[in-house]
Amino acid sequence: MQARYDYPDKQADIQRLIDTAFLFKGLPKEALIKSTANAVTRSHPPNRVILLENDWGGSVYFIIEGWVKIRTHNVEGKEVTLNIVGRGEIIGEMAALDEAPRSTDAITLTSTTISSIPAHDFVHLLQTESLAGIRLSQLMAKRLRQLNRRLRLREADSVSRVADSIIFLAEGQGKQGQQGIEIPNLPHRELSSISGLARETVTRALTKLEKKGLIERREEIICIPDMLGLERIIT
Repeated sequence: MQARYDYPDKQADIQRLIDTAFLFKGLPKEALIKSTANAVTRSHPPNRVILLENDWGGSVYFIIEGWVKIRTHNVEGKEVTLNIVGRGEIIGEMAALDEAPRSTDAITLTSTTISSIPAHDFVHLLQTESLAGIRLSQLMAKRLRQLNRRLRLREADSVSRVADSIIFLAEGQGKQGQQGIEIPNLPHRELSSISGLARETVTRALTKLEKKGLIERREEIICIPDMLGLERIIT
């Protein structure tokens, strides 16, 4: 059942949030109305900082469209990409849950539309709707599985590690195109940060994958015509 609101523009934004966010899937109408009543939707260009490490979090953010990089820095000051998330995902939830400063930065990689709700509305939803807690747990479990696989492949060859990074992105936000699954053709520095390889090594690995027919690189997207074939590279 769809929620209704008095202001057409806000109604459209909130309905889009409800339709997109995995957390809200299957929740009662009354819970949706209450938890999204104070939602604010904004569009951001690439390279816009959404969250900063060590800031206090007053809001939780839902990605309606686009890609966001979650990053931190190691002891040497080098950037480390922890995750790249997109449509339907949530960011900033940890600070809301443990009432502590944020532990990572979040930066847009593409033009991105994000809806935010106050942290107290988010926490109240989890306290009153058990299904919302289950949905959040499912998202966290998915991220943990992906991280475990990436850690398992840290000693693998470069082609396997780059293939895994592409699979990781496709699992999160891949879209079915006419010739296979499509993901944005991110800068090689982003794939370098995800895979833990030098940028030049990533470029060589991408070329090898393309020669094998496992990926097709275009100006704005990477197409994966054979996902099973790509997965066999890392097994």
